[in-house]
Amino acid sequence: MDSPGYNCFVDRDKMEAAIQDLGPKELSCTDLQELKQLARQGYWAQSHALRGKVYQRLIRDIPCRTVTPDASVYSDIVGKIVGKHSSSCLPLPEFVDNTQVPSYCLNTRGEGAVRKILLCIANQFPDISFCPALPAVVALLLHYSIDEAECFEKACRILACNDPGRRLIDQSFLAFESSCMTFGDLVNKYCQAAHKLMVAVSEDILQVYADWQRWLFGELPLCYFARVFDVFLVEGYKVLYRVALAILKFFHKVRAGQPLESDSVKQDIRMFVKDIAKTVSPEKLLEKAFAIRLFSRKEIQLLQMANEKALKQKGITVKQKSVSLSKRQFVHLAVHAENFRSEIVSVREMRDIWSWVPERFALCQPLLLFSSLQHGYSLARFYFQCEGHEPTLLLIKTTQKEVCGAYLSTDWSERNKFGGKLGFFGTGECFVFRLQPEVQRYEWVVIKHPELTKPTPLMAAEPNAPFSHSTSSDPADRLSPFLATRHFNLPSKTESMFMAGGSDCLIIGGGGGQALYIDGDLNRGRTSHCDTFNNQPLCSENFLIAAVEAWGFQDPDTQ
Repeated sequence: MDSPGYNCFVDRDKMEAAIQDLGPKELSCTDLQELKQLARQGYWAQSHALRGKVYQRLIRDIPCRTVTPDASVYSDIVGKIVGKHSSSCLPLPEFVDNTQVPSYCLNTRGEGAVRKILLCIANQFPDISFCPALPAVVALLLHYSIDEAECFEKACRILACNDPGRRLIDQSFLAFESSCMTFGDLVNKYCQAAHKLMVAVSEDILQVYADWQRWLFGELPLCYFARVFDVFLVEGYKVLYRVALAILKFFHKVRAGQPLESDSVKQDIRMFVKDIAKTVSPEKLLEKAFAIRLFSRKEIQLLQMANEKALKQKGITVKQKSVSLSKRQFVHLAVHAENFRSEIVSVREMRDIWSWVPERFALCQPLLLFSSLQHGYSLARFYFQCEGHEPTLLLIKTTQKEVCGAYLSTDWSERNKFGGKLGFFGTGECFVFRLQPEVQRYEWVVIKHPELTKPTPLMAAEPNAPFSHSTSSDPADRLSPFLATRHFNLPSKTESMFMAGGSDCLIIGGGGGQALYIDGDLNRGRTSHCDTFNNQPLCSENFLIAAVEAWGFQDPDTQ
């Protein structure tokens, strides 16, 4: 077999040790579905020349802005920008946030070339304010480019993608930070065991999840990162979430039961990723990633948009040099031991609940809205105290000292839209739980069993269409809610009976039973399995209530 044609930037010995060149030399496939399968299977992963051709083809087909810098632009500007400086001493653009250039299998000349390309990109893209993933992308592309100019053009096309339904690389702090929050939300739903471990050892869990892109764009060895990038170019940003979730699952599997320190968990995960070859092959990593039944692209983008909106409302749009404003107000921050008072849960238990709520609300602090011991045992008073707050947390303590509750995504005032009749509302972010005698959380059944539903015809027909806003009477700028039931084709309404309220009762979860039923006097209740949450009874099936509390989520800046 012919020797592969490595360029002058690659260390041949390192490259041959990292990725053997044994694969096919041509690819004739044009069908997208077939291309997805070939990418996942690593069809061009073992051929240096073919991977270079495929990258060229896939990146050439990215829809871009009308004016996108190409190879000729690089040739024109590189001399003026770099001047007579040694390429190895060139500073990196500020937007990479002190991210080091991963060398992978580049030689000294290649490492310098990456710096030159990054500076030229900074010159042509002044709107990029935060992009720590870019050094790894440029370094990888340089392995498979004829020269610096071609690598520059490929990177520019990725950055200049203007397809609204195709997200590639975060280029602002707002986009980056909201993606970290979104990743945290996905971990909370799809890697609950790993999330529980992270919560136990991390004072600020978002700072752990904020590292997720670094795991991929920097720590992963070349042969792994290239396989991820192969699929990423075909399928888009969702692949990155999948692989990062798979990494966390493997980390938990290996490290569960071993001591972890709060101040070292980030470094522990980085070292695990750097040495991932000791644990799992690239094939097994991707196999695990695609075994995760993730939300649709639309739902993930709605979640991302909701997280961005929450950050904007808090004024968190740029990185602060002195302190991270986006630090998750979590555990020792959100639930203050000195001023938290509840008749039902302890500070520690409330911190556990706080670890389950969506990231955009975990930035807030708990606000007591209703307490039966303060406001009386009245459902009408409960509604009065809770209306205008979204989301809310319901806590119940029985006379047998059992503790259970629910996270409720939607304002209780929505119940008024049913004209006095009992009607269900809410979204798939609702969940129910018990704390005593043992901790257990039950989420929307569709999260663990997505086979129960499929995208609506509109979503199937227009996968890249701009996402619609809510058609309700809510303010026009309100986002279409994440996990709204209208986005799904459900076999029956029993899988979406989240919350309902009437004058004589309050119900959480329905279909075949009710996760929680509370009477109008807040005196008696019952719990059973229901289709919406596929839960076990949250306490004794028929119970007497000792106390009820409702909590809201308060922005610390408004206190």
